[in-house]
Amino acid sequence: MTESTFATLSGGQSHFISAGTDRVHYVTAGRGRHTLVFIHGWACNLGFWRELVAALADHARLILIDLPGHGESDKPKTAYSLDFFANAVLAVLRAEGVEKATVIGHSMGAAVLCRVLQKAPEKIAALVSVDGLLCRPPGSPAEGLALVSGFGSPHYREHAAGFIRTFFPFPGAETLREQITAEMLKTPQHVMLGGMLALLSPDQPDWALSKVDGPVLVINAPRPWWSSAYENYVHSLSPQAEYRMMDGASHFPMLEKPVEFNALLTSMLRKHDLIGP
Repeated sequence: MTESTFATLSGGQSHFISAGTDRVHYVTAGRGRHTLVFIHGWACNLGFWRELVAALADHARLILIDLPGHGESDKPKTAYSLDFFANAVLAVLRAEGVEKATVIGHSMGAAVLCRVLQKAPEKIAALVSVDGLLCRPPGSPAEGLALVSGFGSPHYREHAAGFIRTFFPFPGAETLREQITAEMLKTPQHVMLGGMLALLSPDQPDWALSKVDGPVLVINAPRPWWSSAYENYVHSLSPQAEYRMMDGASHFPMLEKPVEFNALLTSMLRKHDLIGP
C-alpha cells in the first residue's frame, strides 16, 4: 500500500472550497439523479471510502468529504465540534448545488450527519450510519473525559495506537489494522483531541434524533454498546429504519470486508430508491 492509497480515489475529481477562513477538500465521482455524500470518521479521511467508489459510481453521484482537520482539508488550531464539521459538509453541498442527498457517515461521521440533519433537514433524503453513533455513546462523562485526556498528552500517538487496536477484535486483520493505524496517526494531535472532545465532552450539545422523515439505515459491526436498546432507538426514528449487523467485521467493515459490505449497502440503498439501477 502506497502512502497515497487512502487519499487517492480512482476516477474521482478533487475540489477545494472555502468554509469561513478555511479550505475544505472533497472528491466527486459517479453520475445519476441520486446523490450520496460520504462523511468519514474520527482521525480518518475520505480515502477510507475508496472501496465503495467503483461499486456505486454507475448508480449515483458521489461526494466524499475530508472533514476540517483531516485529509487534505485545512487543519486550523481552533475548537473542533460537530457543528464545525457539519457546517463544512453543508458548505460542500451548497457549492455542488445539492438539493437533497443521502448522507452516509462512519463512526464519528454518523454523529456529524445527525447535526447536518438538524441544521438542514430539507437537504437529507436518508441517513446511513456505518458503525457510527446516532446518539451519545454509553458511559459517564467522567469515563469519556478519561479517554480524551490521553489525546492531550505528549504520548498521544501511543495512546491513539492503543485505542485504534481495540477496533479490531478478530484475528486475521492485522495488516489492515497497521495500515489504518498509520493513516490515522497522520492526523494532528489538536485535531484528534478536538474530535474526541466533540464526541465525549459534556459541554457539547447532544445529537440524538427524534423523528426522521426518510430511511434510516444502519450497518454495525459487533460491539458491546450496540445493544437491543440502541436498535430499538434506531427503529423508533423512522418507519423506514433498517438495522443490520456484519458478523466477524471490525469497526471498518467497508475496508475489511468490502465485497460483503458493498453488496449489503447497495441492496439497502436500492430497496429505498436511493440509487439508480
